[in-house]
Amino acid sequence: MTEEAGPGRADRRDAVLGAALETFLRHGYRKTSMEDVAAAAAISRPGLYFLFASKQELFAAAVARALALDLAAAAGALAEEARPLPERLLTAFDAWTGRYLGAVGGELSEVAEAHRDVMHPAALAAPQRFRDLVTDAVVAAHPPARRGTAQDVAATLLSVAVGLKHQTSSREEFRARLATAVGLLLR
Repeated sequence: MTEEAGPGRADRRDAVLGAALETFLRHGYRKTSMEDVAAAAAISRPGLYFLFASKQELFAAAVARALALDLAAAAGALAEEARPLPERLLTAFDAWTGRYLGAVGGELSEVAEAHRDVMHPAALAAPQRFRDLVTDAVVAAHPPARRGTAQDVAATLLSVAVGLKHQTSSREEFRARLATAVGLLLR
């Protein structure tokens, strides 16, 4: 197996996608150049073009990868049924939204939505999948007679998280205020 086909290439691609995401979040899609990403990833421009044929392809791949990782982390947290539901919810929301607080470009799902024309459909479906995961976790934790209320609680919690991401300036503040909301809503 050659270096180009082996795990080293996959690791390099992931590193480039991570650097690209940070660059796109910092400068925005339109203001980011392939030169900017190459510099951030410590790769030559020709090397970057070897991995990705265009800025559009690079952006779509970087956002899709990050959303998939965020969604997997949130799903994993919500699936840990041995942990109390409030802890699982806080961990899931932190994975989905909290880590982007303070980023110049904002939340990843909003960046993807703003550039729908270049995104893969799976990446555009990620926010709905997150909502479904949260709703399923809250509903599963309630007795059948209260399932409708649980759906309302999940919807309200999602709305609270949207508001908090615009009202808080740090991940810690987001988590603290979300913990208050979770405590109140899950009484």
